[in-house]
Amino acid sequence: MFFKKKKVGLVLSGGATRGLSYIGVFQALQEHHIPIDFVAGTSAGALAGAFFCAGISPEKMTEIAKSITVRSIKTGILSILPSKTDGIQNIVRSHIGDIDIKELKIPYCAVATDMKKGEEVDFFKGELAPIVAGSCCVPGYFSAVEYEDYILMDGGLQNTIPSRIAREVGCDVVIAIDINSTRGGGTQSTKLLDCLKASIGIILKTNAREGYRYADLVIQPDLKKFRATKLDGLEEMIAEGYRATIEKMPQIKDLIGRYTLKSYERKTKEE
Repeated sequence: MFFKKKKVGLVLSGGATRGLSYIGVFQALQEHHIPIDFVAGTSAGALAGAFFCAGISPEKMTEIAKSITVRSIKTGILSILPSKTDGIQNIVRSHIGDIDIKELKIPYCAVATDMKKGEEVDFFKGELAPIVAGSCCVPGYFSAVEYEDYILMDGGLQNTIPSRIAREVGCDVVIAIDINSTRGGGTQSTKLLDCLKASIGIILKTNAREGYRYADLVIQPDLKKFRATKLDGLEEMIAEGYRATIEKMPQIKDLIGRYTLKSYERKTKEE
């Protein structure tokens, strides 16, 4: 007989500033020595995943998060108009570096939407900063990112919980974190921005179903009281991400186990 370690994939959904809760998720995973072999992220999940895959500690992430303001992310002169993503790109370059995705310590994929073709684009390589910014490019809040032959916007338009990608790269166990499980609630307002926001939520709710289907376990931090466009409640969001992950830790450990057992007979046949 021989033992083969299971490949574990971590999938991070979109959710705008609720993505701060990922710091607590990472803290819980590291405290319990959960090995992560691959990360796929959309929007806020792409940003958080990049920091995680770069090897930045939850403590350092918290320090960085405390230094960020809405103004440093949404840099446009008028708040009612879409902003360029320079602020997001600067955060990535300042703390991770001007690097290629392939240089990250853990294999990683950022999901964005190419507006030219109306299709999902899964980036396993390429310039990290503009790709992450493109994945975070929520319609109405940010202007599209032009990168190579793409015009990139929020990956959530096509794949808000990219569990399928983790399966496609061979992950045996897929753990998905959904920080926006209340998406798609609609609105009673007829204002343009409210309707736009509600429309996006409905789109995300529809394509989130695939993410649930491909995941072995979905963790849903309770973040409904936090506004997805505000940075208020940093410590509370981190604490909720931690709590929700710790609550599921027995299931996580049961899914992963220590090794996958296979017969020696099968091994010899393959050889």
